[in-house]
Amino acid sequence: MTKPLADRIALVTGASRGIGFATAIALAKAGAHIVATARTQGGLEELDDEIRKDGGSATLVPLNLTDSDGIARLGAGLHERYGKLDILVGNAGVLGPSSPIGHIELKTFNDVMAVNVSANFQLIRCMEPLLRQSDAGRAVFITSGAANKATAYVSPYAASKAALETLARAWAQETANTKLRINLFNPGPVRTRMRATLMPGEDPATLDTPEQVAEYIVPLCAPDWTETGKFYDYKTRTLMSFRAPA
Repeated sequence: MTKPLADRIALVTGASRGIGFATAIALAKAGAHIVATARTQGGLEELDDEIRKDGGSATLVPLNLTDSDGIARLGAGLHERYGKLDILVGNAGVLGPSSPIGHIELKTFNDVMAVNVSANFQLIRCMEPLLRQSDAGRAVFITSGAANKATAYVSPYAASKAALETLARAWAQETANTKLRINLFNPGPVRTRMRATLMPGEDPATLDTPEQVAEYIVPLCAPDWTETGKFYDYKTRTLMSFRAPA
């Protein structure tokens, strides 16, 4: 039986652990060839082993996403090898400091923005031409409830996710009349290393796993997904529209 994502090329950032790792495996099980990026070579090799266990295939790209020229080279390489990109999952992100705003150094703030915002901006610039070559280009960016809650003591992270949401929504509007579909996915609290760093006293057994979350990301990557510029909230299993404050 043909798999739903057979012959599709999926780029997943931050794929060496957590939600990115699980999403890459889930997309591969659905038939996609995975182009996996992360800073950690060992984590990428573990991912490759897991994907191959199920008969899938992956291309591993060790890459620090703050290397904007590296992202451009990746786009050129994908163009040369495949001539298209069907799926982009912008998952890579950093938490940054947990501290009052006045105690945060400017460089630390900029470091968070570089990974969570600027890298995704460069991904959009370099991957949009490839996604437009697909018969059903799909992009999903992983966001956080901190963006709209303006969560105290994690202001760089919250601000970066708010900026990412606006960036993705603007891109969705710009491409609304194309075959591209661009959406945001909020996983909420998940059993990841980032969550454990933020909430060290929390019992991880009370949280859903990245594997459970990934199963809900895959449909947003499928050719039959038609919504764009929306926000999928995993906790409530709800697809939401953005609206101005009341």
